[in-house]
Amino acid sequence: MVEIVVKVGGALLAHSDDFAAVLDTIDAAGRGRRLLVVPGGGPFAEAVRDVDRRLQLADETAHWMAVLAMDQYAHLIVDRLAHGVLVADRDAIGAALDAGHVPVLAPFAWLRHVDPLPHSWDVTSDSIAAWVAGELGARRLVLIKPPGALRSGAELVDAHFSQALPTGLEVVSLGGGQHEALRAQLFG
Repeated sequence: MVEIVVKVGGALLAHSDDFAAVLDTIDAAGRGRRLLVVPGGGPFAEAVRDVDRRLQLADETAHWMAVLAMDQYAHLIVDRLAHGVLVADRDAIGAALDAGHVPVLAPFAWLRHVDPLPHSWDVTSDSIAAWVAGELGARRLVLIKPPGALRSGAELVDAHFSQALPTGLEVVSLGGGQHEALRAQLFG
Protein backbone atom coordinates (compact mmCIF):
# COMPACT_ATOMS: atom_id res chain seq x y z
CA MET A 1 0.00 0.00 0.00
CA VAL A 2 2.80 2.45 0.94
CA GLU A 3 6.32 2.49 -0.50
CA ILE A 4 7.87 5.01 1.88
CA VAL A 5 7.01 6.24 5.35
CA VAL A 6 8.47 9.66 6.09
CA LYS A 7 8.63 10.59 9.76
CA VAL A 8 8.95 14.37 10.06
CA GLY A 9 10.54 15.10 13.42
CA GLY A 10 8.88 17.74 15.53
CA ALA A 11 12.19 19.41 16.36
CA LEU A 12 12.33 20.46 12.69
CA LEU A 13 9.76 23.16 13.57
CA ALA A 14 12.58 25.18 15.16
CA HIS A 15 14.06 25.51 11.65
CA SER A 16 11.23 27.03 9.63
CA ASP A 17 13.08 27.26 6.29
CA ASP A 18 14.14 23.62 6.48
CA PHE A 19 10.64 22.61 7.60
CA ALA A 20 9.14 24.33 4.55
CA ALA A 21 11.73 22.81 2.20
CA VAL A 22 11.14 19.31 3.58
CA LEU A 23 7.39 19.65 3.09
CA ASP A 24 7.87 20.96 -0.46
CA THR A 25 10.00 17.91 -1.27
CA ILE A 26 7.48 15.53 0.30
CA ASP A 27 4.64 17.18 -1.60
CA ALA A 28 6.46 16.88 -4.93
CA ALA A 29 7.46 13.26 -4.28
CA GLY A 30 3.95 12.39 -3.14
CA ARG A 31 2.57 13.09 -6.59
CA GLY A 32 4.49 10.14 -8.03
CA ARG A 33 5.18 7.88 -5.06
CA ARG A 34 2.97 6.16 -2.53
CA LEU A 35 4.25 7.73 0.64
CA LEU A 36 2.86 8.42 4.08
CA VAL A 37 3.91 11.15 6.48
CA VAL A 38 4.10 10.29 10.17
CA PRO A 39 4.55 13.36 12.39
CA GLY A 40 6.84 13.56 15.37
CA GLY A 41 5.71 15.11 18.59
CA GLY A 42 7.96 18.16 18.76
CA PRO A 43 6.95 20.99 21.03
CA PHE A 44 3.55 19.38 21.56
CA ALA A 45 5.14 16.25 23.08
CA GLU A 46 7.64 18.39 24.98
CA ALA A 47 4.69 20.02 26.73
CA VAL A 48 3.57 16.54 27.81
CA ARG A 49 7.10 15.71 29.02
CA ASP A 50 7.14 18.93 31.04
CA VAL A 51 3.80 18.13 32.69
CA ASP A 52 4.98 14.58 33.35
CA ARG A 53 8.17 15.86 35.06
CA ARG A 54 6.14 18.16 37.29
CA LEU A 55 3.15 15.92 38.08
CA GLN A 56 4.53 12.37 37.57
CA LEU A 57 1.78 11.17 35.25
CA ALA A 58 0.94 7.50 34.98
CA ASP A 59 2.88 5.93 32.08
CA GLU A 60 -0.34 5.17 30.22
CA THR A 61 -1.55 8.77 30.59
CA ALA A 62 1.74 10.25 29.40
CA HIS A 63 1.87 7.81 26.47
CA TRP A 64 -1.57 8.66 25.12
CA MET A 65 -1.07 12.40 25.68
CA ALA A 66 2.19 12.19 23.69
CA VAL A 67 0.44 10.29 20.87
CA LEU A 68 -2.22 13.03 20.85
CA ALA A 69 0.67 15.49 20.47
CA MET A 70 1.53 13.72 17.22
CA ASP A 71 -2.05 14.31 16.07
CA GLN A 72 -1.58 18.04 16.72
CA TYR A 73 1.59 18.13 14.63
CA ALA A 74 -0.23 16.18 11.89
CA HIS A 75 -2.79 18.98 11.67
CA LEU A 76 0.01 21.54 11.34
CA ILE A 77 1.72 19.53 8.58
CA VAL A 78 -1.53 19.18 6.64
CA ASP A 79 -2.01 22.94 6.93
CA ARG A 80 1.40 23.47 5.28
CA LEU A 81 1.44 20.58 2.79
CA ALA A 82 -0.23 21.56 -0.49
CA HIS A 83 -1.58 18.07 -1.30
CA GLY A 84 -1.72 16.80 2.26
CA VAL A 85 -4.77 15.20 3.82
CA LEU A 86 -5.24 14.06 7.40
CA VAL A 87 -5.78 10.31 7.83
CA ALA A 88 -6.31 8.15 10.90
CA ASP A 89 -6.25 4.54 9.70
CA ARG A 90 -5.20 2.11 6.97
CA ASP A 91 -8.39 2.57 4.90
CA ALA A 92 -8.07 6.38 4.90
CA ILE A 93 -4.40 6.09 3.89
CA GLY A 94 -5.32 3.96 0.88
CA ALA A 95 -8.17 6.28 -0.13
CA ALA A 96 -5.92 9.34 0.13
CA LEU A 97 -3.21 7.72 -1.98
CA ASP A 98 -5.73 6.56 -4.58
CA ALA A 99 -7.05 10.14 -4.80
CA GLY A 100 -3.55 11.54 -5.41
CA HIS A 101 -3.13 13.12 -1.99
CA VAL A 102 -0.24 12.91 0.46
CA PRO A 103 -1.64 11.24 3.59
CA VAL A 104 -0.48 12.58 6.94
CA LEU A 105 -1.21 10.20 9.79
CA ALA A 106 -2.90 11.36 12.99
CA PRO A 107 -2.05 8.11 14.79
CA PHE A 108 -4.02 8.32 18.05
CA ALA A 109 -7.22 6.52 17.00
CA TRP A 110 -5.39 3.69 15.21
CA LEU A 111 -2.89 3.16 18.02
CA ARG A 112 -5.54 3.39 20.73
CA HIS A 113 -7.57 0.72 18.92
CA VAL A 114 -4.73 -1.82 18.54
CA ASP A 115 -2.39 -0.62 21.35
CA PRO A 116 0.72 -2.32 19.92
CA LEU A 117 3.52 -0.53 21.80
CA PRO A 118 4.68 -0.17 25.41
CA HIS A 119 3.53 2.87 27.33
CA SER A 120 6.78 4.63 28.25
CA TRP A 121 9.08 7.41 27.12
CA ASP A 122 11.20 4.65 25.54
CA VAL A 123 8.63 4.75 22.73
CA THR A 124 8.53 7.90 20.64
CA SER A 125 7.30 8.79 17.19
CA ASP A 126 10.32 6.96 15.72
CA SER A 127 9.06 3.61 17.06
CA ILE A 128 5.52 4.50 16.05
CA ALA A 129 6.70 5.28 12.50
CA ALA A 130 8.58 1.95 12.37
CA TRP A 131 5.49 0.06 13.56
CA VAL A 132 3.29 1.87 11.00
CA ALA A 133 5.79 1.10 8.21
CA GLY A 134 5.63 -2.57 9.14
CA GLU A 135 1.84 -2.61 9.26
CA LEU A 136 1.65 -1.05 5.80
CA GLY A 137 4.40 -3.14 4.21
CA ALA A 138 6.56 -0.12 3.39
CA ARG A 139 10.01 -0.81 2.04
CA ARG A 140 11.69 2.33 3.39
CA LEU A 141 11.41 4.52 6.47
CA VAL A 142 12.95 7.98 6.24
CA LEU A 143 13.47 9.67 9.60
CA ILE A 144 13.90 13.42 9.25
CA LYS A 145 15.77 14.92 12.18
CA PRO A 146 16.57 18.58 12.82
CA PRO A 147 19.62 20.07 11.07
CA GLY A 148 22.81 19.11 12.88
CA ALA A 149 21.26 16.19 14.78
CA LEU A 150 23.28 13.63 12.87
CA ARG A 151 26.53 15.37 13.86
CA SER A 152 25.63 15.88 17.52
CA GLY A 153 26.44 12.37 18.67
CA ALA A 154 23.06 12.17 20.42
CA GLU A 155 21.01 9.00 20.17
CA LEU A 156 19.06 9.25 16.91
CA VAL A 157 16.15 6.97 17.79
CA ASP A 158 14.32 5.94 20.94
CA ALA A 159 15.17 2.93 23.10
CA HIS A 160 12.33 0.78 21.70
CA PHE A 161 13.06 1.48 18.02
CA SER A 162 15.01 -1.71 17.26
CA GLN A 163 12.16 -3.81 18.70
CA ALA A 164 9.50 -1.94 16.68
CA LEU A 165 11.51 -2.16 13.46
CA PRO A 166 10.16 -4.80 11.08
CA THR A 167 12.60 -7.15 9.38
CA GLY A 168 13.75 -5.97 5.97
CA LEU A 169 12.69 -2.34 6.34
CA GLU A 170 15.34 0.05 5.04
CA VAL A 171 15.85 2.95 7.47
CA VAL A 172 17.46 6.24 6.51
CA SER A 173 18.05 9.12 8.93
CA LEU A 174 18.51 12.59 7.46
CA GLY A 175 19.01 16.04 8.91
CA GLY A 176 16.37 18.58 7.91
CA GLY A 177 18.95 20.52 5.90
CA GLN A 178 19.94 17.55 3.73
CA HIS A 179 17.57 18.49 0.92
CA GLU A 180 19.34 16.70 -1.93
CA ALA A 181 19.67 13.51 0.10
CA LEU A 182 15.95 13.69 0.93
CA ARG A 183 15.14 14.13 -2.75
CA ALA A 184 17.24 11.08 -3.58
CA GLN A 185 15.43 8.97 -0.94
CA LEU A 186 11.96 10.03 -2.02
CA PHE A 187 12.41 10.19 -5.80
CA GLY A 188 15.15 7.57 -6.30
